[in-house]
Amino acid sequence: MNSRASVVVIGGGVMGTSIAYHLARAGVRDVVLVERDELASGSTSKAAGGVRAQFSDELNIQLGARSLQAFARFGLEMGHDIGLHRVGYLFLLSTPEEVAGFEASVRLQNSLGVPSRMIDLAEAQRLSPLITTDGLLAAAFSPDDGHCTPESVVQGYASAARQYGARILRHNHVTGIELHGDRITAVTTTLTRITTDTVICAAGPWSRAIGAMVGVDLPVVPLRRQIAVTEPVAGLPSRLPMTIDFTSSLYFHTEGPGLLLGMSDPDERPGFATDTHDRWIPRLAAAMQHRAPALLDLRRTGGWAGLYEVTPDHNALIGEATSVSRFLYATGFSGHGFLQGPAVGEVVRDLYLGRVPFVDVSPLSAGRFAADAPRPEANRV
Repeated sequence: MNSRASVVVIGGGVMGTSIAYHLARAGVRDVVLVERDELASGSTSKAAGGVRAQFSDELNIQLGARSLQAFARFGLEMGHDIGLHRVGYLFLLSTPEEVAGFEASVRLQNSLGVPSRMIDLAEAQRLSPLITTDGLLAAAFSPDDGHCTPESVVQGYASAARQYGARILRHNHVTGIELHGDRITAVTTTLTRITTDTVICAAGPWSRAIGAMVGVDLPVVPLRRQIAVTEPVAGLPSRLPMTIDFTSSLYFHTEGPGLLLGMSDPDERPGFATDTHDRWIPRLAAAMQHRAPALLDLRRTGGWAGLYEVTPDHNALIGEATSVSRFLYATGFSGHGFLQGPAVGEVVRDLYLGRVPFVDVSPLSAGRFAADAPRPEANRV
């Protein structure tokens, strides 16, 4: 099988489907999205589903806020219910350094139109009654944040992209990108060869291998993160916010009648493993005992493991390569990719079309590391 495309998008998660949708809706013809498995089968389907604009980096605040607007319109525009719950994000802060950092972040967020604020411990307890405030100094809260269903977002974008003429090829593993000099000429997969002069890499944890096919270094490392789901919890507040104990990284939000919870594991080593294990449970239990002891009484009824796509400064890679013609990328989001998918789709569309995006993402170029210009994101989970 041999086909032709004006642009090939690699990766069928939220980033790839958002990009394909925005390109096709803008009138780009012959957009082809290639996915190695099923849509949303990679990192997107394993995400906790949080959506927020509470970041320390100005670009992340703008991308998050723009995406929140898109999520709010999603059902009307795409015809897909994404289970959006705008219940807020609540960050619990235990050290003077954390408080000072979040105070600075809130000032920056407010200057960009995000209604976040510092709150006292009594209000934090009212918002999230499962926590204990022992040892806390303050908290930060933004009511516009929340959570939704990642798979529904992907299916909504994919369906709309198809309506605008994009083709989506599932179960097609990219095996190579052909070049003539510094120009892309084709993408080869396990099932087809697609003649094209443009590739957009949205392959998440697999992006480094895709970049290597054209000699572009995308410093993305896969790292397993696990999530647990609990039995139903009686008396949960209807507007329980996504609650994050910032010191330990323990977080939880409602998932149906129960809770979804997780935290980082400092003992986890890079790799593509996505099997679940219990080695993280003692540390998780200790964090719950310290910050939300009521969680210890809940029975786990499920859970899963997925991959973060981590960069050296825990911030995204968005841009276009300079060493090869028309190789664009949107990857390495280090845990905040799902929530930025709508806005990044807009940005990559504009980069492809030669338009000026709503925000300048040039500081997120993959070349920043060679230029010794990292851009760290402090408010990461």
